[in-house]
Amino acid sequence: MRLLYTLGIKCYSLGVKLASCHNPKAKQMVEGWKSTFGHLAIAPVGKDKTAWFHASSLGEFEQARPVLEQFHEQHPEYKICVTFFSPSGYEVRKNYPHADFISYLPMDTMENARHFVNLLNPSVAFFAKYDFWFNYLTQLKLRNIPTFIFSSIFRPNQYFFKWYGKWFLNHLNGCFTHIFVQNEESVRLLQSHGIQQVSVAGDTRFDRVHAIAQETQSNDVVEQFLKDHAGKNVLLAGSSWEPDEQHLHQYWQSHQNLALILAPHVIDESHLQYIERLFGINNCVRYSQMDKGSNGARVLIVDNIGQLSSMYRYAQVAYIGGGFGKGIHNILEAVTFGKPVVFGPNYAKFKEACDIIALGGGCSYSQYAELEQVLNKWFEHPNAYQDSSTACQQYMADNLGSTKRILDLVEKHINIY
Repeated sequence: MRLLYTLGIKCYSLGVKLASCHNPKAKQMVEGWKSTFGHLAIAPVGKDKTAWFHASSLGEFEQARPVLEQFHEQHPEYKICVTFFSPSGYEVRKNYPHADFISYLPMDTMENARHFVNLLNPSVAFFAKYDFWFNYLTQLKLRNIPTFIFSSIFRPNQYFFKWYGKWFLNHLNGCFTHIFVQNEESVRLLQSHGIQQVSVAGDTRFDRVHAIAQETQSNDVVEQFLKDHAGKNVLLAGSSWEPDEQHLHQYWQSHQNLALILAPHVIDESHLQYIERLFGINNCVRYSQMDKGSNGARVLIVDNIGQLSSMYRYAQVAYIGGGFGKGIHNILEAVTFGKPVVFGPNYAKFKEACDIIALGGGCSYSQYAELEQVLNKWFEHPNAYQDSSTACQQYMADNLGSTKRILDLVEKHINIY
């Protein structure tokens, strides 16, 4: 099975290399793979104690940050290595100040895994959520390196639990020192398959977004936009896609007392121009051009990355994009500020979305009429709004502390080894 797995990895790697001829993200990945070993050989890691944190993409890295930063505070003697699979993680966080070495993770062939782990020589390894690389895990196991994964969720339909999944399941059982999951269902599922080194620690994103909320500074651009529209309802749409934007336009067009802050998931020029055509270019102002004022524009288009999470504080209600595609984006960035959230129908795989709906702090919709109904309820009925806002705040308070639960147990294991 290992040979078949590695063959699959090599085929995928070849596909990425072929795609790099015309796909900028694929090209970034390939260039990153090429440079990793050379940079790692001279990096300030691997000589002393080193903690390795791996995240697939930006979202997983934000989940890893509370654990990384608290671990670093508790153990300043460790060097920190951070690796990414996706350009959307590496390119945004390649200058992250709390790491001594940041790179792409080379594809998971047996040769790459052996060479990487030899050079890095980690004392402890952490994986965030779902990124399972079985040749790397095997190399860590062979060297008896404590290895943890956290904020995971396991479901019966995952490949581990299929008829062909025994090899993968054995790696979960044999390679991880401990598996930290988000819910009891995951514990029961893993234990029913013989995996006992598992416990509920929750989701570290709660700790991360709570920290962001505590650190948030004022935003002069947004404050000027809202000053220009004093008295209007404020809807902030985060990580929106075209289906989301079409529904938002329909609501915005029929509700003149609405100021919309729109932070699209894709911020290339063609998509920004699409939004301006949709709403009318005179009705829009880009964040980067707000130094000239809003000039009455009721739509502020956020044309940058990294600002969204702290902007939710200015909203009354948050619309979370992605629900008409593969799945919704992060709702917790809004919930931590006590903002009711609304999103499209594809949310079932997101525990926090299911939870917040059950508690009354958020709603999902499939048809535009449902979106209009819930937004009107929150904007026009203060008691209903307050009930939903309170539900969001209580949900956050009830789910903090995952980082401490993880590191308390990690401490015991790294002291043993």
